Amino acid sequence: MTEKLQALAARFDELEARLAAPGLYDDPQNAAALLREHDRLAPIAAAAHALQAARQAQEEAREMLSDPELKALAQEELAAAKAEIERLSSEVKLLLVPRDPNDDKNVIVEIRGGAGGEESALFAHSLYRMYTMYAEKQGWSVDVLSQSPTELGGCKEIIFQVSGDGAYSRLKFESGVHRVQRVPETESQGRVHTSTVTVAVLPEAEEVDFEIDPADLKIDTFRSSGAGGQHINKTESAIRITHLPTGVVVECQDERSQHKNRDKAMRVLRTRLFEAEQARQNAAIAAERRSQVGTGDRSERIRTYNFPENRVSDHRIKLTLYKLADFMDGALDEVIEGLAAAERVRLMEEGGS
Repeated sequence: MTEKLQALAARFDELEARLAAPGLYDDPQNAAALLREHDRLAPIAAAAHALQAARQAQEEAREMLSDPELKALAQEELAAAKAEIERLSSEVKLLLVPRDPNDDKNVIVEIRGGAGGEESALFAHSLYRMYTMYAEKQGWSVDVLSQSPTELGGCKEIIFQVSGDGAYSRLKFESGVHRVQRVPETESQGRVHTSTVTVAVLPEAEEVDFEIDPADLKIDTFRSSGAGGQHINKTESAIRITHLPTGVVVECQDERSQHKNRDKAMRVLRTRLFEAEQARQNAAIAAERRSQVGTGDRSERIRTYNFPENRVSDHRIKLTLYKLADFMDGALDEVIEGLAAAERVRLMEEGGS
């Protein structure tokens, strides 16, 4: 750990020098990458310097032990230095947990209605609203890529992009099956129904991450349509792209421009193919370690939203909050922080095994 810590501290010092160099912002993309790395390494460098200082204090206290007049003071300082070294060592161990390489990426979120018919579609729209409000609190932007609305204002499916610093690092924990228990608007006898919605959070694949051969694509155009006859386009501006080697099909009809729909469809296609490739690699490396984080796995229920009890329960960390209304308005931080902490502990334990 010491060698790795020293190397990271040295890299931080190198970044400090590079960020102070003239002409840094002549290449804005490179400058942004250096700033992100600097911010990521800053707490590690600070902990490294603090650990070095604590060890120096420990050595000085040991030297004082030979002086009878200073022995009592030396023993106190030695105990304090030892406690500080133990605290900082634990902090450093946590800081050195490997980061998910996708954490800084934007995300594409796919929400689909599951069991429950129209009530499921209505809750899918409620989740979209919840994530939109959370994104707004984080200063992120949201761009709808594709949606299939229902007559009552729900969504059979909605796919949207969230762009902003750390979007994937926070939203990746949302992948899975979300269960809702509430009285549907269409329920005349006041009975509580249970429905499900699936959420997949995918790191946006950039062109440098995943190249697609144009010869592998079949691109069709068709007329777009909307719920209740709204936004019907009389021109063939909607786009359907089929990736022939895998059979993955993506449609986009959200924009009136065929060019814009094509761009959005390609973004979704590239991300889905990149995600599938990552899942294959993860399976080959360690099948037992594959989880919903970063793979969009929908195999298990992760959270329950119980409206009659004003309760939201995350089953992965056994956390229950009785403030569902706030949660649905985008107050997700308490649950996301708990999930992030549990993930760090798991990675730290795996790293030490």
